[in-house]
Amino acid sequence: MGLLASFALIGTSGRLSSSVRARQAPTISTTGMRKVAANIAGHEGEILRQAERVAPLRTKALKEVGRMTSKLLASGESIQSIAREVNCAQGQRTGNAALMASCNVEWYGPNRPKWLGPFTSNIPTYLTGEFPGDYGWDHIGLAADPTTFARYRETELIHARWAMAGALGCLVPELLSKYAGVNYQNPEWFKAGSDIFQKGVQYFGKPEVLDGQFPSIINAHNAVSLVFTQAVLMGAVEAYRVNGGPLGEKGADPMYPGGEFFDPLGFADEPEKAAELKVKEIKNGRLAMVAMLGYYVQAIVTGKGPVTNWAEHIADPGTNNGLTAALATKFGM
Repeated sequence: MGLLASFALIGTSGRLSSSVRARQAPTISTTGMRKVAANIAGHEGEILRQAERVAPLRTKALKEVGRMTSKLLASGESIQSIAREVNCAQGQRTGNAALMASCNVEWYGPNRPKWLGPFTSNIPTYLTGEFPGDYGWDHIGLAADPTTFARYRETELIHARWAMAGALGCLVPELLSKYAGVNYQNPEWFKAGSDIFQKGVQYFGKPEVLDGQFPSIINAHNAVSLVFTQAVLMGAVEAYRVNGGPLGEKGADPMYPGGEFFDPLGFADEPEKAAELKVKEIKNGRLAMVAMLGYYVQAIVTGKGPVTNWAEHIADPGTNNGLTAALATKFGM
């Protein structure tokens, strides 16, 4: 506390001239700081009283900062992390780009992870680490134009969200059929659509039970009407989104509208938490897009769903894997 109060008096007290000189230097070495601390040691009370006489409001604020810092240190926070959070908050309040570089330094800004780790070089100047998921990789300049960059960012995020929903949707029916005994006509995701040309798509299982109760709500028997309905509903929603849509708070990012409709549980109320969740979303979304590509290839090569492929691989890894000729014979490959 005495050290904080002494900094409030820098330039006003001749007795702290050594501290003033150390503070005015371009950099302060560890040895220099230790000397400053040694000079102050034993005089904290006197320095604090003098600070309260010269600058009472500033001293009161510094004392409160000291109390808060002590609590944070006691909870396990480091001085470096506390300073980073303070810089980040000040940067967000003032719009100072240099201070905002401290925000979420683990995933944003110049010190973020790069696509090739420590061997990454020649990062494009337009990839500044401002957006989530920026690992400094665009070697052929696809996103060099700001307008193109914004369009690609939007396209990637939308595809990532659909891929996460699709990857889960492809797994669930097969899992329920294989391990929970749920009766699906065709639990494999790539066969389900063809059912509409035969018996119709029974969305919730056994047709003899559901057809009589909800024939026009959950059972699709006509491909044209199904495509038309999906086109109208999805087209209307997408058009609404592209033309503004419900953006939540004024000035919100259209890709992350938030608010009571898009974040009713308030997961992203805190800016730091929201920034972290955006990174998690795009990373999981990219993984889901790769997973969907894997589903396509597995279906073409083996004619089976991902759950069956996984179960067969676990049962006999040496025989059932992507490198064996046995798996490449489904279509004479």
